[in-house]
Amino acid sequence: MLIETPTIRPGTPESTNASAGSTAPTRRRHDDAPDTMALFGRLAELADGPERDAVRDELVTAWLPMAHRIAGRFRDRGESLEDLRQVAALGLVKAIDRFDPERGAFESYAVPTITGEVKRHFRDRMWALRVPRRVQELRNKVRVARRELTQNPGSPEPSVAALAAHTGLTEDEVGAGMEALESFSTLSLDAELSAGDDGYSLADTLGAADNSYDTVIDRESAKEGLRRLPERERAILYMRFFEDMTQSRIADCLGISQMHVSRLISRSCARVRDEAMGERAVRSGRPVRT
Repeated sequence: MLIETPTIRPGTPESTNASAGSTAPTRRRHDDAPDTMALFGRLAELADGPERDAVRDELVTAWLPMAHRIAGRFRDRGESLEDLRQVAALGLVKAIDRFDPERGAFESYAVPTITGEVKRHFRDRMWALRVPRRVQELRNKVRVARRELTQNPGSPEPSVAALAAHTGLTEDEVGAGMEALESFSTLSLDAELSAGDDGYSLADTLGAADNSYDTVIDRESAKEGLRRLPERERAILYMRFFEDMTQSRIADCLGISQMHVSRLISRSCARVRDEAMGERAVRSGRPVRT
């Protein structure tokens, strides 16, 4: 809230006194900007301890209304006012801890510090997904430009070229900023994307895992191991798994016992599997078990 200074009209006793006295203009002050220079001077002289903490708390209490006023400027942006006040209070504490009384008025230092803390909160905490800072800045430039170009009633929605000319950005940068305008919050997977009878949700547009990829990976991993097997063992595996022959039939074809066929299949599969798993471990950098 601003305290307006009275208007001094020419010819009034006030104007006569003003012209006779100092010609310095009267500055407007906020009613939440107390005179605490003495407290800041005392704070600078105190060492860490209970007394300094008490003076610091007194300064925070005195300037907290100003922090709340700054937080109020950012209401209706998707964050509760109470949370914004907490963030502004944190910025106030930082400003008090860093302020040097010899550099001037505390308000001139605290306002940008608190404002920056609140803006940083929106930049780092309010995005549902982590977005690069450069894209966030493009979003802000595009948002401000759209507001400025459409502030007159009846103004059409500005084109990408118009936004680029107004902001000095390239059209690609404007496009990235416009995409970020729609990315501040996320949609539920159950959100409907079509209002018709054949309506579908966002989840319906997502692909599912394809088990065939795992099959391809397994086959590629087993190729080298299969090539290194003796010819008879490769033939047994081919007849068993590709021609779907029983172990008894394979034994009859090769003139060996069914038990011998079973042992050869088990040994060959174990060898190929161990070699494939060892190659995967080497590629991923994991230690190979022996």
